[in-house]
Amino acid sequence: MSTERRSADRAPNRLAKETSPYLLQHQYNPVDWYPWGEEAFARARAEGKPVLLSVGYSACHWCHVMERESFEDPGIASLMNERFVSVKVDREERPDVDAIYMQAVQSMTGHGGWPMTVFLTPDGVPFYGGTYFPPEDRHGIPGFPRILATIAEVYREQRDRVEEAGRRLLAELRQAERVRAGGDLLTREILDGAFQRFRLEFDARDGGLGRAPKFPQPMAWDFVLRYWRRTGRAEPLEMVRLTLDRMARGGIYDQLGGGFHRYAVDGVWLVPHFEKMLYDNSQLALLYLNAWQATGEGGYRRIATETLDYVVREMTHPDGGFYSTQDADSEGEEGKFFRWTEAELREVLDPDEAAAAALWWGLADGPNFEGRSILHVPREADAVAAKLGIGRGELDSLLGRARRKLFEVRERRVRPGRDEKVLAGWNGMMLRAFAEAACALERADFRAVAERNAAFLLRELRPEGRLLRTWKDGRSKLLGYLEDHAMVADGLLALYEATFERRWLDAGRELVEDMLRLFWDPAAEAFFDTGTDHEPLIVRPRNLFDSAVPSGTSVAADVLFRLAILTGEERYGRTGLAALRPVAPLMARYPSGFGRFLGALDFHLGPALEVALLWPAGAGESVRAPLLREVFSRYLPRRVLAGVADGETAGLPLLEGKVARSGQPTAYVCERYACQAPTTEPAELGRQLDGRAGRPGVATAVHHQ
Repeated sequence: MSTERRSADRAPNRLAKETSPYLLQHQYNPVDWYPWGEEAFARARAEGKPVLLSVGYSACHWCHVMERESFEDPGIASLMNERFVSVKVDREERPDVDAIYMQAVQSMTGHGGWPMTVFLTPDGVPFYGGTYFPPEDRHGIPGFPRILATIAEVYREQRDRVEEAGRRLLAELRQAERVRAGGDLLTREILDGAFQRFRLEFDARDGGLGRAPKFPQPMAWDFVLRYWRRTGRAEPLEMVRLTLDRMARGGIYDQLGGGFHRYAVDGVWLVPHFEKMLYDNSQLALLYLNAWQATGEGGYRRIATETLDYVVREMTHPDGGFYSTQDADSEGEEGKFFRWTEAELREVLDPDEAAAAALWWGLADGPNFEGRSILHVPREADAVAAKLGIGRGELDSLLGRARRKLFEVRERRVRPGRDEKVLAGWNGMMLRAFAEAACALERADFRAVAERNAAFLLRELRPEGRLLRTWKDGRSKLLGYLEDHAMVADGLLALYEATFERRWLDAGRELVEDMLRLFWDPAAEAFFDTGTDHEPLIVRPRNLFDSAVPSGTSVAADVLFRLAILTGEERYGRTGLAALRPVAPLMARYPSGFGRFLGALDFHLGPALEVALLWPAGAGESVRAPLLREVFSRYLPRRVLAGVADGETAGLPLLEGKVARSGQPTAYVCERYACQAPTTEPAELGRQLDGRAGRPGVATAVHHQ
């Protein structure tokens, strides 16, 4: 039933005043919801009731199921209203609240997920929790009404026991605040150990790590690709290529519209959870772009391009911000928008196009999901062409026409819902992807997208100097977290390298200074996820794991290392190093949880490749383009790039004392500011870059570093 129908005879609750699409989805529930805040906890204290905290997000399929089954049920809602103070949280807006109580649920149950349901004392201390609860007892899981009645009775009759259990759990949660660096050295052996772990987890048949369900894990593959570049061994590159090939051909990739779904429920990348997340697509677009730079394979370039084109088309606000997610469901069915039948193909396409499309996208093999088909690519192009008795050129032409026609028809379907809030950190990740792709792919339109996004973030999410977390419908709110500062700074540094416009570097550096002031604790030698000006919570969260989104600490360390080289500020490098040390013993043992940390460590261990570019004053961008093409066509994961017009004041040590030779754009390739002979010739620059970092796409020619 739609929200509009449910609301016809029901007044909205307090969530109607919120901007989060997820909270607004619940504004007509019969539950007396509160948003997170003091008002809810004050009422719980005054009435002596426990707090029922429900956490989810708008693209979460099972969140919708629990709403439909329980939060829309008048009887269950009555129980919640009578015996609890109920609080609804969007985990994407409040990662701090989500992280604290997810850790509590995992401690209590051994697992976590969303929707997350946690019962708290009026002081916010958790004492019981879980994830999805059905509306009645089912498959050994107690029904939600039974849970509600039992928790309310235990809280009323055994308050002392509940509070003691909460105190013990709180003490356990606070242990995370006291994680300290051990005596482990940050050496290349950590990288070696991490790769060996990835080898053990690698699925040599279908790519990826482990079995079903299978997640893309772009940070892990970014590290493996870096490891190939560092060592020159063929195996890491083979692992990356198999994984990227299988994902690109699977149902996890939207074969018509571009972009990746969240993950595959199987081990062969066929059946996805259909939601599309901005953070997944930012990381995967960049990973495929890097794979193209490393191998020269056009298929990787195509996937990167299609993914970013999808973001421009469907996930970008007119003012430049990027939306957060697209839902899995439409018309009440999971994945309905994306599924097809062979009969539908034949209605849209001519016979030759339909025959080619059915073979290419697997519909000729019969339905693969609930009576319909998820498009995927089960066969090689040569095999399809041979079966049809045509050449590759004709096959490509048929498929191109079929793709355009099917996409046009699909655009007329009822679209999945879209969460249109703009989150600072996720936007910073996508900003970096567009900035790097603009240069590597020579796409001026991608550069324009990146510049508009950066301007939007600095204007709308930093209106009074303090970076905020979220924006929607002209309203920005919630103090930004560590991840927001680090990720936006990361994107701004990439945009500086794409444009050489000093304003982007300066803005990124300002955010880094704010990050150090608000989130770095010198006594603990650690970053915390919330700032010193944040509201008090039961613990100050400190996430030290890279999950679907990299941790704020890992991105902060990476940014600090790069900024230290650009600016010459040694304190940036020292702080980045201190941030890495606490996870040194964990990176090699549990690498899938530390992918971005491993990338930061790879950069720290170096050697970093420093490239400086000088050009004559007044020269247009086209003049320096041939030299930049040499830089951006190569996979150089430890590269730092700076540039300035001859005679202008740069204020960057990498550019000091350098000039444009003979009135021509001139490149300097350096290591620790010691440079090779400057060159004005693209071919010579290419040779210098290859000598420092290996030739792209030729694994046997990689120089060991």
